[in-house]
Amino acid sequence: MKEIIITKNEENQRLDKFLLKYMNKASKGFIYKMLRKKRIKYNGGKAEGNELLRAGDTLRLYLAEETMQSFMEEKTVPAAKRHFGIVYEDDEILVVSKPAGLLTHPEKSSDTDTLIDQVLYYLYQKGQYTPAAESSFTPALCNRLDRNTSGIVIAGKTLQGVQAVNEIIRSRKLNKFYLTLVAGEIHEAGEITAYLTKDAEKNQVRISKREGSGARTMTKYRPLAHAKGYTLLEIQLITGKTHQIRAHMQAIGHPVAGDRKYGSEATNRKFREEYALSNQFLHALRVEWKEQEGPLGYLYGKEMTAPLPKQLQEICDGLFGRAE
Repeated sequence: MKEIIITKNEENQRLDKFLLKYMNKASKGFIYKMLRKKRIKYNGGKAEGNELLRAGDTLRLYLAEETMQSFMEEKTVPAAKRHFGIVYEDDEILVVSKPAGLLTHPEKSSDTDTLIDQVLYYLYQKGQYTPAAESSFTPALCNRLDRNTSGIVIAGKTLQGVQAVNEIIRSRKLNKFYLTLVAGEIHEAGEITAYLTKDAEKNQVRISKREGSGARTMTKYRPLAHAKGYTLLEIQLITGKTHQIRAHMQAIGHPVAGDRKYGSEATNRKFREEYALSNQFLHALRVEWKEQEGPLGYLYGKEMTAPLPKQLQEICDGLFGRAE
């Protein structure tokens, strides 16, 4: 018999989800079979699987040691050199600045040294994440950026932090702002509402104005500077869908500079030749916290900013002049 006492970092999740993480090679069918046969007990009684765990709860697993070991894959933390900048950090969350060219998560088994790998190793080195001591929880990223987009990504260091950030994003109480450089001059602020569908095979999205023809998406934009046929825009992302900003700007005739998927080849060539820009000029610049309640209510009103990467700053200086 194995007894597990739920810790604060494991509470606020369903019992079945905890068990699937704890025995991470077991099937859902196996877990529910053991629950039905009362081989897994919750606080000394029968468990259904939908119970919400609290710190101090007790689980008893009446399973052979060999059986449990066969369903448990030991978690490891591979070494990963840190390439991200730290924007903000406390006991619950870590806000980082991702460089362009870095994957947020692995896309295939051979992908290593991704942002999540670097974040986990950073926390492991600080002693804030020890796989052997965490039976079911792993720190996680709460938002993601395209590989060739730089800027702010938020990680939850605790289960409470992950759940709180995810809920704040879901309820749109985190304002997200980007900087982008687009072809053509835009002189007035505007708003784009369109319907987006994704072609998974091509990893590309299509935009339509026809209501109901896809997921409803909304982007607000405000010009900050314009010169030589280009405009620097501040973008507020109201919804957050794959390639939303890039596809929206293409749809209104102002493609993002350097964007190989949705952009203009002539524009891309110019910035490649003059500035060696090999990716889209798109940077997740700033977030504003608007949630007053809950575990992260202390962040209400805070703004967190990721500095513009050196290459993008040099492009701005070249087009619009160096800021005094």
